[in-house]
Amino acid sequence: MIIVLSFIAFTGLVALLSWYKTRDDNLSTKEGYFLAGRGLSGLVIAGSLEMTNLSTEQLVGQAGQSYSTNMGAMSWSVGASMALLALALIFLPKYLKAGITTIPEFLEMRFDRTTKQIISFLFLLGYMLTYLPTVLYSGALAFNQIFHLDQVLGITTFQAIALLCAGIGIVGSIYAVFGGLKAVAVSDTINGVGLLIGGLLVPILAICILGNGSFIAGIHDFITNVPSDKFNSINPANSLPPMIPWPVLFLGMLFNNLFYWCTNQSIIQRTLAAKNLGQAQRGAVFTAFLKLLDPFFITICGLLAFRFFGDKLPQSDLAYPTLITTVIPTWLLGLMAAVLFGAILSSFNSALNSCVTLYTLDFHRAIINKTASDEYLVKIGKRVGTGLAIVSICVAPFVINAPSGLYDFLQECFGFYSMPILATVLVGFYTKRVPAIAPKVTLVTHVVLYSISKFLPLHVHYLYVLSVLFPIDLLLMLVIGKLKPRETDFELEDSKAVDLTPWKHVKPAAALCFVLMLCIYALFSPLGLAR
Repeated sequence: MIIVLSFIAFTGLVALLSWYKTRDDNLSTKEGYFLAGRGLSGLVIAGSLEMTNLSTEQLVGQAGQSYSTNMGAMSWSVGASMALLALALIFLPKYLKAGITTIPEFLEMRFDRTTKQIISFLFLLGYMLTYLPTVLYSGALAFNQIFHLDQVLGITTFQAIALLCAGIGIVGSIYAVFGGLKAVAVSDTINGVGLLIGGLLVPILAICILGNGSFIAGIHDFITNVPSDKFNSINPANSLPPMIPWPVLFLGMLFNNLFYWCTNQSIIQRTLAAKNLGQAQRGAVFTAFLKLLDPFFITICGLLAFRFFGDKLPQSDLAYPTLITTVIPTWLLGLMAAVLFGAILSSFNSALNSCVTLYTLDFHRAIINKTASDEYLVKIGKRVGTGLAIVSICVAPFVINAPSGLYDFLQECFGFYSMPILATVLVGFYTKRVPAIAPKVTLVTHVVLYSISKFLPLHVHYLYVLSVLFPIDLLLMLVIGKLKPRETDFELEDSKAVDLTPWKHVKPAAALCFVLMLCIYALFSPLGLAR
């Protein structure tokens, strides 16, 4: 009973504080609902970015990867720091100068409306059929492990996960559909504090248990009794999923992270809602530092689970939830569940809010009702958000069939459209004459080539495929630009939406973050713990 009561109390507190902080906001306008009135500070942006990314698909998926392999899974988080620094230094100045609400909106400025609508459709399809269901499934998996709903109700694991997906999806929809981006960002920040505390508590308590109450003794036990190769984050070049080969850290994974952190609507929308460029850059750089903490309370948990359970777990994705129920005291389990619930909600409602934004602004106003008022668009957005949530809830339980773990499933799905979107944005930034036909031809070519790669007996990591396809995408667009250039040069005009004065410490902070990233890789390599 205490588990349930503490869970309800913390979840209710977050909801109450989110309502209080947004009670006077005007949600009837486009900017008020979709961009929080362009009033987010760097700290709120950082909290929301971290929590949007850091859901149970990260906690469960990365810990599951490290449990079955080694610390190489940390590259998804640590490598993200590089992409966030690129976001702060390269992408944000151009996005905020354009004054856009969505990434496809920039593509319409640079290319044409059809390009915008194609990219918006791909984002919507990807969120609805892969990302949102994966977030719901991973959360349901963790909750079933904590509350044992299948045993309590006498139902199958699949049925329990389906029920939990529905419950999580309904609550997340309430935030996203009725509260707008401001409610999402505020709840993310509050939950972020809880997740950092609760997340760090799991490895700390696990290590203390290994040391019979002594943290230092537990560290010694952990390092001594876990094979040294498990601490290695540098894998052989011919590694296959779920392992990550070292060359892709500079190729496919870097490209993938640039797509996710610099062009992915559910991430970018927080930074587009910043008060000014300086606050947006602060938020991006602060998040880059936060990602450097992830290996110490996410990836390491997979190794701790290996120390506790050996290779006896029936499924690698059970590593994190099983470790939680083993090391967290019963009286804290409800609070931990509430923290995890907040992490699930943050990713789900953030992506759902982005879906609503994409549909409402890039499709409904552009095609169905060109004269729609802001108030009417907000009303339509709420209806669309409800429908998308229902579809995601229905799809989510079937993620249980993902062959190589849910995290790799998600990343492989992104591969169908991530590289041409990134290439289109970069070409849009740095060329003036590449025509609107280029991104369309590139997108079709990429999807065909990536699909073919899934059926060929290549026996190479899918990130190598992205390593090859991204340069092809760029080259194809540039060649088309040479053969059939547009008639006039494109010039990105200043929309005057926000102050574009950069944060004065952005470059020193970025340099420090980069050095710390190298130190973490050295720690989890043959130079450090993997001797």
